[in-house]
Amino acid sequence: MVATLIRPTTGVLSVLGQDVTRHSELIRGQIGLVGHGTHVYEDLTAVENLKVWTTLAGRRADDRTLRAALAAVDLEAVADQRARTFSAGMKRRLSLARFVNAGLRLLLLDEPAGGLDQQGKKWLAEFLLAFKTGSNSVLMASHDLGRSLDVADRIVILGRGTVALDRPAADLDRERLRALYEFHAEAA
Repeated sequence: MVATLIRPTTGVLSVLGQDVTRHSELIRGQIGLVGHGTHVYEDLTAVENLKVWTTLAGRRADDRTLRAALAAVDLEAVADQRARTFSAGMKRRLSLARFVNAGLRLLLLDEPAGGLDQQGKKWLAEFLLAFKTGSNSVLMASHDLGRSLDVADRIVILGRGTVALDRPAADLDRERLRALYEFHAEAA
């Protein structure tokens, strides 16, 4: 629903201050979505992948801008290599590169640390913290209670299809959060 792909069956949902039922097209242009898959074209180079995504989004895809986006995700050294040669973590970073210069206000991320090593997870946390500056937001689903927590302002735990916990992240230390998460995961 937050991605505006399905409508709420009851109630009202506002995303970026807009009603999703009335303004889904306006909202959609301000949202970046990264799911489990990276949607990388294996036979294209990193810069070619980025050019495809940028062009499909209706943005200018000049070489300098594309390479700057790859540099922002630490892939400038492999810009001209085919994606099939990349590790899972490199493909994840490449999928995030499409959002670097997109002017988005909201990132929806489903397990964004999947496939990343410790250095990659550190990079991701720094990238998301930088993205959140200003009026940008991140909504992330994660089972990773590590670096993902460093980015969180609020923690929401779902159990049995309902909100089991909703608190500011600052109210929970890692041990308490882990205990609550395990309790609600087992209950579900």
